[in-house]
Amino acid sequence: MASVPEIKIVRSESLGHRSEVSSPEAKLGMRVEDLWDEQKPQLSPNEKLNACFESIPVSAFPLSSHSQDIELRSDTSLAEAVQTLSKLKVLSAPVVDVDAPEDASWIDRYIGIVEFPGIVVWLLHQLDPTSPRSPAVAGSDGVSHDFTADILDNGDSAVTSGNFFEVLTSSELYKNTKVRDISGTFRWAPFLALQKDNSFLTMLLLLSKYKMKSIPVVDLGEAKIENIITQSGVIHMLAECAGLHWFEDWGLKTLSEVGLPIMSKDHIIKIYEDEPVLQAFKLMRRKRIGGIPVVERKSEKPVGNISLRDVHFLLTAPEIYHDYRSITTKNFLVAVREHLEKHGDTSAPILSGVIACTKNHTLKELILMLDAEKIHR
Repeated sequence: MASVPEIKIVRSESLGHRSEVSSPEAKLGMRVEDLWDEQKPQLSPNEKLNACFESIPVSAFPLSSHSQDIELRSDTSLAEAVQTLSKLKVLSAPVVDVDAPEDASWIDRYIGIVEFPGIVVWLLHQLDPTSPRSPAVAGSDGVSHDFTADILDNGDSAVTSGNFFEVLTSSELYKNTKVRDISGTFRWAPFLALQKDNSFLTMLLLLSKYKMKSIPVVDLGEAKIENIITQSGVIHMLAECAGLHWFEDWGLKTLSEVGLPIMSKDHIIKIYEDEPVLQAFKLMRRKRIGGIPVVERKSEKPVGNISLRDVHFLLTAPEIYHDYRSITTKNFLVAVREHLEKHGDTSAPILSGVIACTKNHTLKELILMLDAEKIHR
């Protein structure tokens, strides 16, 4: 059985990092370095950094590896969309309207961005006992299945039996529903986007203000998405700049020194290990966060971390929960860890220990830690 990882508080000494100037991210950092040296000396490090980022267009940001392959057609089925997102290891993808004319603007060419959590929430809504579509759904064998027997109301979430998602992913509802049919779950219509000449600072402000995990960059001339900038990509870019003067000048400040708000224990968003795992994903989606700690109810001790992207394990590996009476957060963690170890995937963030920091950690330490562990909120 998969073991519960220990809590790790990582210091900079254990995060040896040397920026490679040959990487696209490091080259972008060198561009910031040149601008940094031109700033007025009376400016604070934060003011200098804002001025530098305001001078760099988002077109300079390195292209993501799947920028050109990540679009989904609006007539793609939910089952196909899930497989594509899982294969590319991404949380969401823009949806192209197959009925849009060839000369359509980007606003008319796309209908929105589909997300893993949105797919799960939409499916559960359709199968809720109060939904007119819920009483019975035909499985792939043509046999009707009553999902109300597998979903029990439990306040903000639902307790689902161990075979719930196994039956769901074999249903005609899952296989025949098209991505365009769930457009009501899309946050934007079609989506908030950047133009190529918008600044790096604008991009950072939008990601922060709207709690976005990613933001597309559109080419107005071609009426298409040229790049998708993610939070993870920004973290990696900053980590690649370690050692540069501007990064060290700004990054050696502690979290308490830069004035980041520190939540009290009672205000931390968390999930107990005996709660339904669906509650964890609903909390993350509602609070617009990318990860949540899993804690023991009695001791309040952290025992794991669930990321928003882990929701795909409910749909791509539904058979691993078959022997559980219900899919609690603890059962989810154990089942997924055993599944990954069985298939030799030892790099998945869900296998890592609980990553923690203190108010005395520096920004540099935090950035390097997040980049190394691939766990982002």
